[in-house]
Amino acid sequence: MPGPAQTLLRPGAVECAKIGVFLPEFLRETGPNMSQQLIIFDTTMRDGEQSPGASMTREEKVRIGRQLERLRVDVMEAGFPAASPGDFEAVKAVASVIRDSTVCALARAQENDIRRAGEAIAPAASGRIHTFIATSPIHMEKKLRMTPEQVMEAAIRAVTLARTYTDDVEFSCEDAVRSDPDFMCRIIEAVIDAGARTINIPDTVGYAIPFQYGALIESLIKRIPNAHRAIFSVHCHNDLGLAVSNSLAAVLSGARQVECTVNGLGERAGNAALEEIVMAIRTRHDVFNVDTRIDTTQIVPVSRLVSTITGFPVQPNKAVVGANAFAHESGIHQDGVLKHRETYEIMRAEDVGWNANKLVLGKHSGRSAFKARLKELGIELDSEVAVNTAFQRFKELADKKHEIFDEDLHAIVSEELTEPQNEHYGLISLMAHSETGELPQARLVVSVGGEECATQSHGSGPVDATFKAIEKVVNSGASLQLYSVNNITSGTESQGEVTVRLARGGRIVNGLGADTDIVVASAKAYLSALNKLDVRVERMSPQL
Repeated sequence: MPGPAQTLLRPGAVECAKIGVFLPEFLRETGPNMSQQLIIFDTTMRDGEQSPGASMTREEKVRIGRQLERLRVDVMEAGFPAASPGDFEAVKAVASVIRDSTVCALARAQENDIRRAGEAIAPAASGRIHTFIATSPIHMEKKLRMTPEQVMEAAIRAVTLARTYTDDVEFSCEDAVRSDPDFMCRIIEAVIDAGARTINIPDTVGYAIPFQYGALIESLIKRIPNAHRAIFSVHCHNDLGLAVSNSLAAVLSGARQVECTVNGLGERAGNAALEEIVMAIRTRHDVFNVDTRIDTTQIVPVSRLVSTITGFPVQPNKAVVGANAFAHESGIHQDGVLKHRETYEIMRAEDVGWNANKLVLGKHSGRSAFKARLKELGIELDSEVAVNTAFQRFKELADKKHEIFDEDLHAIVSEELTEPQNEHYGLISLMAHSETGELPQARLVVSVGGEECATQSHGSGPVDATFKAIEKVVNSGASLQLYSVNNITSGTESQGEVTVRLARGGRIVNGLGADTDIVVASAKAYLSALNKLDVRVERMSPQL
C-alpha cells in the first residue's frame, strides 16, 4: 500500500493525512496561513536496537509498536528482516497488529533482503520497504568494491523488485553527506523513475553541519528533474551532537520526512531524538511551516517504555523527557514560573505527558481490572498462565507499595515476557546485610539450569557482595560495563529499576530488574543479563 500523504494543512489542524494516500506534489507554494505535513518516521525498533545491549524480543517490539501507534507516528521501522529469523518474525508480528501507522522493513539493495522484507510486511495494513546502498566513494570502493555504475544498477533493481511487494518504497543513499552530489542526483533520479516514492539522505556518520546539510537537501531537490514525485527524507546521527539541528535545517530546506528515535536511541552517539524534533516543530511553528500528527501527550509514556525495555535510562537533563526538563532550582526562575509559566517555560509539562502516570490499581483490585488495564496499555499476554503469573506479581507488589502506576505494570510485564527458554539462571532468595563498620555480605539461592545453588560472598557493598556471590556459582567470565539505578515512579516506596550491562567475547547485553528492594532488583538484573549472554543470536546490523 502507498505511504503517508503529503497534503497541505491549516496550522493547528488535529488530523493529518490518512495512512494509505500518496500525494507527492509537496513542494508547491503555500499561502501564509497554510502549512505542510512533516512525516515522522520512527526507527527505534531498527536503528535504536543497534545500541550495544539494546536488542529487543518480538514481544517487546510489539509493545513498543503499539505505543508508537498511540503516539501516532506516521511510519515505524520495525527491523531488518534479513538479519536473522528472529528479526523477520519480529517485523512480521508488528506488521500484524499495527493498523494506524505504516510498518516499514529495512533491506539492503539485494534480492534476498528485498524478498524477506516484502514477506515480513505482508500482513501490514500499510507496509513500506526501505532499501539502501552506499553512494560515497570510500564506501563504494572499500566496502562494496563496486563501481558507481554497478551501484546505480543495483539500486534500480532493488527498487523495481521492492515495488512488486508494495507501492511504498523508500531508497537511501548510505553515507550521503560524503557522497558526490552529481552522482547522488543521477542515482536518485533513476530510483524515482524506478518507483521510489521517498528518498532518504542520511548523515550516516554524523559528519554534517546544519547549514551545509540544509544546503545539500535544497540543492538536490532543485537539481533533480523528477524530485517533485518523491518525498525527501533525512536520517541524522548524533556523533557531533548535531542530529536534531541537522534534521531541522533539512526541514527548512524542503525535507518532509524526518527519521528519528525515541530518546535519541541508536548506535554510537545515537540518532535525532523524536521528542526534540516534534516539540521543536510544535513550539516554533513560526519558523517551521509544517505540522505533525503526533499526539504529544504520549511522548513521556513511550520514552519510559523504551527506556524500560532497552535498559537505557534517560539522563535527568535530557530535553523534553528528562526528569529535570520542567524542574526549576533557581529562586528567580521559580518565582517567575509561579507568576506566569511562560517566563521560563516554553512548553507545558502536561502537553508531553508528564504527570500522566496515573494511579490505576491497588491491592484490592481484581484480576479483571488488571487485565483491562493491560489491554488499555496495549499489552497482550499470550496465555492464561502468563496472565495469572503477572497478576500474582502485581499482588505481591501491591503488598509492598500502596500505589501501582502504569510504569509498574510495564515493569511486571517485562519480567513476565522474558523468553522461558532463556531463563537458565533465576533468583530464588536473597539475604543481604550491611552495617557501619562491618564488611557487607550477601547470601543467595539461585537456580542454575533448574538446580538450586546456595552461595554467599562479602563485598564493598551489598550489591557488590551479591554480584560476587552469583559469580561464585556461574563463573561467567563477563565484565560489568554498566550498573545503573532508576526509580520507576516517584516516592521512597517506588520500585527501583536496575540496568546491568555485561560484556564477554565482544558481545554486550543489558539485563533489567525491578523491585522495591534495590539489592533484589540488582540481582534480578545481573541474572537477566547472564541469561541473554548465554543465548547467542547471529544477526547483521546495517549502517544507515
